[in-house]
Order: sequence, then structure tokens, then C-alpha cells
Amino acid sequence: MNAQSVQVRLEALTPEWLDAVCEIERKVYTHPWSRANFADSVRANYHCRVLLAGDVLLGYFVAMKGVGEVHLLDIAVAPAYQRQGWALLMLEAIGVWARAQGAARLWLEVRASNVRALAVYARHGFERVSIRKNYYPAPDDRREDAVIMSLRLDGPGSHAGAGP
Repeated sequence: MNAQSVQVRLEALTPEWLDAVCEIERKVYTHPWSRANFADSVRANYHCRVLLAGDVLLGYFVAMKGVGEVHLLDIAVAPAYQRQGWALLMLEAIGVWARAQGAARLWLEVRASNVRALAVYARHGFERVSIRKNYYPAPDDRREDAVIMSLRLDGPGSHAGAGP
């Protein structure tokens, strides 16, 4: 199953999806969000969506609207469906929504060690802006830097994912 060959849809993250979302979250992150983090995001009316193929949960994201910008707080693809284009599809959907909100930029933080995610974001047009020292918890009571990335959503050449 890949992004070119199957029909998918984005739906609101509702309480019925929380357990399945948390299961994926625990599988893909060393320091996963809790069920309460997701529930709070839904209650706060953040842009929380699940990506579905039929009744199969492929992935999800949580984004927060700010003044003139959107911040991607969490995004994940279930391990069985990674490397099939689903993250790029969700990033495109977030960009479309962010533009509709009047956002000029889309922001995110990613672990400096998350080479795969850094490559996906760069491929989608995100640029490295800065480093947040010791931002993420890491094993053995250490901390890990976050790479701050931004995608310009307005102006010429701002269409993410354009090109071959």
C-alpha cells in the first residue's frame, strides 16, 4: 500500500481513535505523548487528524494555529506503513490547512538524531532555522537537541512538494 495506489481520507481525531493513536505513538517514539496529551489537544481544538485507508489507521498529526503561523506538534506513520509516502501526504495536507488559516509559515521541532524525519522535512521544503539545545529527553537522564525547521507558505516558490 502506498500513497499513489490507495484511496485514503483524513478525519478528525476523536476519542474513539485515541487508543490506536497512542499505540502507534509508543511504537515510533522513545518518549511518546500520553493519551492525556492527545485528549488535551482535541479539547483545545487543535487541528488533530487521523489518516485512514478504509478502517486502517495509517498515521496522524496534531497542529496548532498561532498568529500568522502554524506549529506542527506531532506527526507519525504506523511502522507497517512507513516509507510509502504517507508522511509527505500528511505534510501537504497540513500545509493546505495552514494556508487556509492565513499562516505564512509552518514550524516544527525534530530530534537532531532523527535523520529519517529530517530528510522527509527537507524533501518537503522545510529549512533548518536553529537548534534548541537540550530540548528533548533522552535515555540515561540525558537531553537531546531539537532542530527547529520552518516551511514558508506564502509568496513565490512556496508550494511544498513541488517538482519531481
